[in-house]
Parts: sequence; structure tokens; C-alpha cells
Amino acid sequence: MTLLTETREQATLSASSQNVAQRLRALAIRPEALTVHQVIDRYMAQYAGRDPTRTQRLSAWLDMIGEFTLENVDSDLIQVCRNELQTKPPLVFVGLDHLGNQIFKIKGHHKVKTTATLNRYMQAIAAVFTWVIEQRLCPKAWVHPCRGIKRLPDAKERVRFLDASERTRLFEAVRESQYPRLYALTLLAMKTGARRGELLALTWRDVDLKNGIATLGRTKNGDRRTLVLLPDVIEAMTPFKSTDLDRFVFGSVRSKYLVPTSIDSAWRDAVDRAKIKNFKFHDLRHCCASYMAQAGIPLNVIAEVLGHRKLDMTKRYAHLTTQTKASAMLSALGAIQ
Repeated sequence: MTLLTETREQATLSASSQNVAQRLRALAIRPEALTVHQVIDRYMAQYAGRDPTRTQRLSAWLDMIGEFTLENVDSDLIQVCRNELQTKPPLVFVGLDHLGNQIFKIKGHHKVKTTATLNRYMQAIAAVFTWVIEQRLCPKAWVHPCRGIKRLPDAKERVRFLDASERTRLFEAVRESQYPRLYALTLLAMKTGARRGELLALTWRDVDLKNGIATLGRTKNGDRRTLVLLPDVIEAMTPFKSTDLDRFVFGSVRSKYLVPTSIDSAWRDAVDRAKIKNFKFHDLRHCCASYMAQAGIPLNVIAEVLGHRKLDMTKRYAHLTTQTKASAMLSALGAIQ
């Protein structure tokens, strides 16, 4: 190889390296001055979770800071927004309008949001900002604006579960419901601890009665979870089994099970006929956890069944496991002197 050829090759390699470096630098340039509205749109386009409240909560943030660019969003602004949210009444999703837009109405007679609800609003926007940082869509050295803002103390979590008499009356009432699948749905909810939305979203493609499992494709947390179907649950679901795997297990009778049903009126009617006070469908989830805790099941197992990411969510049932332990100890050790 001549000196001239070697020099030319070195020059070519140097030029190639420069081109690669320029291309990488171009790719590393961050978008300029994205607004909160723009990043929320991008976040929701890739959002894989099934939290039905996520859109509504982020809409509230859009109303307050949607036109702010990220560089102008800091913890002081987020703190002010949280204070503002506290003065507004809570909303509940009631359906879609003719254009497919979500419709919300004021929930109950509450004048202000609870601390638990405010924390969920904070979690929603915090998730967006965390994603923005991971995707390198924010200004360099930008500080997460929710950092340093303390979570508000939650009020004591409501844990309502049925005693034996109430449970008997409820199952009698749901068996007699005009919605023929309400008994199976109620039994499934109580014995799996799954949320109503998760169960109503089940299709027969998700259910394997032979092996006694049902798969939740994407839960509220965005995770996959497998439900164990106990024998009596399988027995209750079997009469409704469809060969059309795309049909909803708990579908609307009027639409021949091609869309999920609305159980609100059937559920209220059953609870009223059972003469049970202060009991919601979501409380079936509490029944599942409470009965397991009373049976001495460890909290980490209960958390796995319920799909809790953090054990803190499950600790509300800890007092029930303590009662069970105390009863067992008294039975085994009480007579010893």
C-alpha cells in the first residue's frame, strides 16, 4: 500500500466518522418547546393501561396547564394546580356522546375532592412527566415537577365485606335477577377479587374453563394477570359459554353479547331486594381480600390475587389477619397456665 493510498483511506474513514457523529448528534436533539397538551397527546397515543379515569384526569390538567411549555412547568405550578383541583367537585364517567366524546357528571353531593382522588390526579400527570423524561422529550436537566410534592394523607380506606347472612341474601337476589349472568358475575368478582371493569371486558377468548383460568389482557395498572376460577365459578359460567371467542362473557343482552353490559340497574335491584345497606359492587373485591385475610392467607398472597403492585395497598386487611392469629393462639395456648 502506497503512502498516498493510505492517506486517502484515512481521510475516507475520518469523513465517515464525522458523518456518523453528525447523524447521532442530529438524532439526539430534543424537540423544542413542547407544550403539556402535546406531550399528553403523545403519552395517551401509546398508553396501554385500562384505567378508565386516566383521560378524564388528564383533561383536567389540560384545562389548567395545557398551553404551558414543559420548561415553564415546575413544582410550584403543580402545587397551585393541585390546590385548584381541590376546590372543584369530583366527576364520574356516564358514557359517550354521538361524537364519541366522554361525558362526565358531578358525583353525588360532594363539594370537594377527597385526598385519595387528588392523589390519583397527581399520579396521572406524574406518569406523563416520567414518560416524557424517559423519552427525552423534555429540556435537558429538566426536573420532574411532581418531585418534592408530598402525597396527601389518604382518609382511612373503606373496607366493607358481607357477613354470612348478607352473603346468603345477596346470592339469592342475584340468582333471581332479570340479567341471567349476574349470579356468575357476582360469584366471579367475590372469588377472584377482580375489578368490575376487568370482568366486564372479558371475552371468551380470555377464558379457559377446562383449565380454570381467565386472563386479564391489560388491567388498570397495565399489567397482565391470570385469575384462578374455582369449581363453583366454572359451574356458574359454563351455561353461558360461547363458541364465538370475540363475544363478551358478560355482554349486553340487547346487542347479543357483542358489547359489555351495564349492570348498574340489575345490581342496585339485587342489593335492594337483599336488603343490604352500604354495599357497592366494588366491595366484592374487599370481600375476597377480607375472607382470605380471615382465613390466615399471607398479605403478599392476597396482594398477588388482587393485582396490587405495592403491599401498602393490601395492608388495610392486616387487622383481619391479626384477629385470625389471635383466635388461633387463644384456641391453642389459652388454657396453658
